[in-house]
Amino acid sequence: MINILYEDNHVLVAVKPPNMLSQADHTGDTDILSYLKQDLKIRYHKPGGVYLGLVHRLDRPVGGLMVFARTSKAAARLSSQFQKHDAHRSYLCIAEGQLPSSFTLTDYLIKDAQLNMVRVTSADTAKAQKAVLHGECLKSREQTSLCSIRLETGRNHQIRVQMSHSGHPLWGDARYGRGISGQQIALWGYRLAFEHPVTHVPMVFMNLPKNGIWLRYQDILDALWTEYQASLMISRTPSDSGV
Repeated sequence: MINILYEDNHVLVAVKPPNMLSQADHTGDTDILSYLKQDLKIRYHKPGGVYLGLVHRLDRPVGGLMVFARTSKAAARLSSQFQKHDAHRSYLCIAEGQLPSSFTLTDYLIKDAQLNMVRVTSADTAKAQKAVLHGECLKSREQTSLCSIRLETGRNHQIRVQMSHSGHPLWGDARYGRGISGQQIALWGYRLAFEHPVTHVPMVFMNLPKNGIWLRYQDILDALWTEYQASLMISRTPSDSGV
């Protein structure tokens, strides 16, 4: 069951569960885009195909917020917001070690398509892409740090690769860190902000991870949620209902 946080005739905001694909691939495994299309088809008794536009992605092991477009016009406008960095996504991660209160990582990344692996390389490497992220350490406990991450660039596996290269791999990341079988990577898309593609109302959503290693920082997560709820009470107007 997919948790849908908001839906109107133009956009749909849902929470992608960890280990679910963002869209279909060669594996044939369940993906959130196909799941939501089928859900819309059933709920609204659509006889034909259902349009739902994918405007951004999350890595398969990563859970969190995603916005989808219910019309082609909304898809074009939302895609433009992401391309221009007018739409904002923030992530929570638990990294190994203790990080400073704020940090910026700048690297050049290159992807091995055959291995589906990304590595840090030099700036003059052919096809290398610049990657920049900004982080804030919210709390450190038991040789780990809870961090909020904002991407300046959107590269494949960017947070995982850059954090690992900096010496602070993500907890549970078996590909780029020291995660082991059965561990769930501690990376979550927890905050999503964009302008509604039709009404132009600013929309802000938050969803927080639960259970597992995240329980180590439950009090910090609770404080984030309380702050978010307070901000909604301050900014809410009649036209904002449902957000």
